[in-house]
Amino acid sequence: VFAVSGFLRVATGFDIGLSTKCVVIPKEMDMCHKIGYSEMRLPNLMGHTSMAEVILKSTTWQHLAHTDCHPHVRTFLCSLFAPICLDTFIHPCRSMCVAVRDSCAPVLACHGHPWPDSLDCDRFPADEDMCLASLTKEYKYLHKVLPKPACQTCPAVEEFFTHKRVLEVFCDSNFAVKVKLSKKRTVFGDQEYNIECQVEFITQGSLLPYETQSMIQKWLLINENCTQRMTPTHRPMVYLLVGNIEEGIILVNQVYRWQRRDSQLNLATQKWRYHKCL
Repeated sequence: VFAVSGFLRVATGFDIGLSTKCVVIPKEMDMCHKIGYSEMRLPNLMGHTSMAEVILKSTTWQHLAHTDCHPHVRTFLCSLFAPICLDTFIHPCRSMCVAVRDSCAPVLACHGHPWPDSLDCDRFPADEDMCLASLTKEYKYLHKVLPKPACQTCPAVEEFFTHKRVLEVFCDSNFAVKVKLSKKRTVFGDQEYNIECQVEFITQGSLLPYETQSMIQKWLLINENCTQRMTPTHRPMVYLLVGNIEEGIILVNQVYRWQRRDSQLNLATQKWRYHKCL
């Protein structure tokens, strides 16, 4: 669940070097690890004055960071929560805020939250000022553009089916991924999910298995309403997610409950290797 109210209080009047101190980024803020630096200024650009407050408030945004809704979402959030320890605060540029907002606001909307007024991009400096700018355009050419998971209506979980029907669905699909889901409570009392993906097959396209796994994990994080429905208890549950990639968007169309003695799904995945689609 994302808590977005009162997200940003722009830090003004901090006397760098006197009012702030350098501290190690805590292990609980994993979204801000491996971002190029290990120490942060406290108080931060959110106005958080204690490490306990930083950890508590940042946990509500770690979930958004893990969806990778934009290549710079971590950089943007960490520049506010865990600003780099320099002689002055470096704000994110307005253009970075706009880019992150345009990509990540739909994810917040999927969870029932608007992009917060307190993160109004007009609050941030223009690109010609000293600020954190987005990566150069070369970035797009160096990185393969992968399909993106989107917010969607959760498909009904199917528990009764024949292997022939499943094979028909496979023929009309781009991917089928077996996922093992379980949930746990964090120290802050909210839900967190363990997601294990195993690619059963890929019918079309040039996606590699690890790319499909990663994208399905992000789909499950974005569509948390669906993930919650699939984990009614803390006992691990196994499902087969089947879907298509349409215009660069990942859509999960069928969800099958994979039970231990489910001969129909086992039969379908075995027969698929030799199956000829009509």
